[in-house]
Amino acid sequence: MTDLPGVPGAAARPAGGGGAEGLPSGTVTFLFTDIEGSTRLLASLGDGYEAILEEHRRRIRAAVALAGGYEVSTEGDALFVAFAAASAAVTAAAQAQRALAEPWPGGITLRVRMGIHTGEATLAGHDYVGLEVHRAARVASAAHGGQVLISSATRTLAEDRLPLDVALRDLGEHRLKDLARAERLTQLVIEGLPADFPPPRTLDATPNNLPVQLTSFVGRTALLAEATRLLDRSRLLTLTGPGGTGKTRLALEVAADAAAEFPDGVFFVTLAAVSDPLLFAPSVAMAAAIPQAGNRPALDQLAEGLRGRRTLLVLDNFEQLMGAAPAVAELLRGTDLLRIVVTSRAPLRVSGEQELPVPPLSLPDPHAVIVAASLSQYDAVRLFIERAMAARPDFAVTNENAPAVAEITARLDGLPLAIELAAARLRLLTPQAILARLGDRLGLLSGGARDLPARQQTLRAAIAWSYDLLDPGHRDLFERLGVFVDGWQVESAELLCAAGAPLGMDVFDGLGALSESSLVRAFEDAHGDPRFMMLETIHAFAVEKLTARPDVADLRRAHSTWFAGLASRLVAQIAHGDRRAAFEQLEDDLGNLRAAIEWLTINDLDAAARVASDLWRFWQMRGYLAEGRRVVDAILTEDDRLRVLDPATRRPLLSAAGGIAYWQGDVLATHRRYREAVDLARAHSSRADLAEALYDFSFAPGEPTPEQLAARDLAAYQQMLAYDAPRILEEAMDLFREGGDRAGLAKSLWARSEHDFFRGDFSRAVADLTEALAFFREIGDRFQVSWSLHSIGLAQTVLGAHEEARRAFTEATSIFVKDGDLSGMVIALVDFAGLEEAVGNRRRAVTIAGAADASMQRTGTGLADISVQAKYFPAIPREPAPGSVERAAWDEGARLGLEEAVALALLGVAPGETGEVENQS
Repeated sequence: MTDLPGVPGAAARPAGGGGAEGLPSGTVTFLFTDIEGSTRLLASLGDGYEAILEEHRRRIRAAVALAGGYEVSTEGDALFVAFAAASAAVTAAAQAQRALAEPWPGGITLRVRMGIHTGEATLAGHDYVGLEVHRAARVASAAHGGQVLISSATRTLAEDRLPLDVALRDLGEHRLKDLARAERLTQLVIEGLPADFPPPRTLDATPNNLPVQLTSFVGRTALLAEATRLLDRSRLLTLTGPGGTGKTRLALEVAADAAAEFPDGVFFVTLAAVSDPLLFAPSVAMAAAIPQAGNRPALDQLAEGLRGRRTLLVLDNFEQLMGAAPAVAELLRGTDLLRIVVTSRAPLRVSGEQELPVPPLSLPDPHAVIVAASLSQYDAVRLFIERAMAARPDFAVTNENAPAVAEITARLDGLPLAIELAAARLRLLTPQAILARLGDRLGLLSGGARDLPARQQTLRAAIAWSYDLLDPGHRDLFERLGVFVDGWQVESAELLCAAGAPLGMDVFDGLGALSESSLVRAFEDAHGDPRFMMLETIHAFAVEKLTARPDVADLRRAHSTWFAGLASRLVAQIAHGDRRAAFEQLEDDLGNLRAAIEWLTINDLDAAARVASDLWRFWQMRGYLAEGRRVVDAILTEDDRLRVLDPATRRPLLSAAGGIAYWQGDVLATHRRYREAVDLARAHSSRADLAEALYDFSFAPGEPTPEQLAARDLAAYQQMLAYDAPRILEEAMDLFREGGDRAGLAKSLWARSEHDFFRGDFSRAVADLTEALAFFREIGDRFQVSWSLHSIGLAQTVLGAHEEARRAFTEATSIFVKDGDLSGMVIALVDFAGLEEAVGNRRRAVTIAGAADASMQRTGTGLADISVQAKYFPAIPREPAPGSVERAAWDEGARLGLEEAVALALLGVAPGETGEVENQS
């Protein structure tokens, strides 16, 4: 018998049980079916379930046999069937649903979901492999019980040959789990059967940030079912195992399968680049759209943001954050509906944890007699075959190379990453040649650490082997790339390589070669630009090689210098260009920026201080205030010890520290840092720098809250008693005039309007703001335009010019939304709450105020604290007492997400009908 692609000699199993015939090849239509709610049905029927299951199979098989289908496999309540024609598959599915709708013993209800897709078939033994099979399975998983969904490919082939009693209903495009390309789904409308179903069970139906997978999930059906079962009964499920066992991919499959059970979101949190336990809560919060900031503990804010929300978190690569394990347990105790899946090389060892070890993929016995047709039953071999075909489409398992394939997977202990690395070599080598090289490298395992798990040693050998196959230039590039954290762009790699000895190749071409070798992964960022990364295990190997290089210090300095410069360029863009794009790139390279600051703090404190000074506005506007506060305070503390910072560097850092404290609502720290900046400027800086320092200081709040006083020393408060903000601002304005700084004078008018407002001189405040706003519009300073409009709206609200106030607030908020300014969006809610109260919309005002208060707690934007703002703007509704008539409105607002709340404020619609507002969280 001639070899089919993948595996030779496949025998067919007709659904009706007749004689053997060849399975369809070429273009094949795949049908998947399974019972909806089979676990609950089993629990209710007990021993009677098996008879119902068999009767369900009999009815489906009868319909499939009449249509000429071939049953490929049966697993539990699921059937996999192949058809040579798409119209035959549609006919079989419709007839099967009719048969299943007939009465069942005991009056039970049994609903079966079905999915059909047509594509090029790749055979492996008595089975099909490849993305087309996975697409069919994913189409089926999107259906509801009693529903048949078909893909666009099947529709194209079958729509002109439908049974008379079957029609089609277009359901639009949907993102199916595991698949990079969205699928346009169509429902079969079968005469006499229910036709109205909820939206398909796809990833579009649940808020999520699950990464798109470019390869199929192979095997592990039983493990996936067990993980899903354990998650259903446990709030904390930890998938454990050594690096490379596929913990992350399994966790993503579990999350995608369970997405429909978590309507408030499924969020993937990658922790590979996070080693500081203090960054655990901020990292989770950013992934779950609950930004963090300063005065309150980050974990408390995170728990509050997740309380009452049916949410699933996937915490990936937790092993280097074991110090944060108690925080995971505390987070669960502080919430009620949250569930968490963790991937880690070791369990967290906290209360309520359910551990599930992730074993290697199932393996053949390499010492047994191996024939090609039997190999695809083993998941490790199936994975090797699928990845091999991706590397070399004409690859086929034959009886000659089958023993080598079996032994390769066995030698790699069934570890998915090692298998993928080996399969990638099929571009150049035969399986027999791979085995020979792998065997040579396995002798090196004795050089690994003896306390490491054996599989980890094997994986390390596989990576080392793949590394050794590179030519010297590509090895050099691979080692240099170890300096990056969480990925990089081509430009970053080119600049890094230009800083060292000549590489001897084009960097982009080198990245392509490393990508083909599965040592580097390429993907597109949010703007469609190419970006690269290494898997964590491979990156750890690259770091080892990097550390052993004689030029490691030069490479780390080049990396830090590049990202310091990137921060400076992007911060300039935040001030005067495309703010959102700059924010997104800073987010993409946050791991690299953290690594750069950490290295610079040890090796070049002056440069670290400049980076921190550049980044503080990003930290403020994107919800990283707590992290920024720690970084800035650490640098200042180190400088207090060493006294190495130049005054021209220390002063902006003090201003950044004051700005962070200001936005956190930390009055005493704001005064202390801004005062230090002014003193340093008077002693060492130019008059222009002194003007900027005085301008900043003029914004320091007038007095701390009683809670802050109770927690801080009174000496700092005594210093505040002599604070005269208007006098300080006038000195700054004199210096701006002296230097001819029109922008400085304009923003000083804005600052003076704030003091006018708080003194009750609202008309003068509007006059100053109107003059300043005209200048800011002229120079295109969006930041100052938005905040001037905010201040104008406040004054107009108090003056009773409510329509003018609404226009000002609306324009300001639109800028905050477009720029992704989370702090501005939160304060805008306070603005609208006061305006709605002023115009007599009491309930609406209370609802928005509740949303503002909750958003302030989530983002840590202390300036939005209603209890503080209400002292100057009494119209803002305060929190109603529990049980009061207005409490329901307040709580209704508190449950809104930030973008929903902003839509409510802007559009004047009820919660749940907020329309479209760009997601900024």
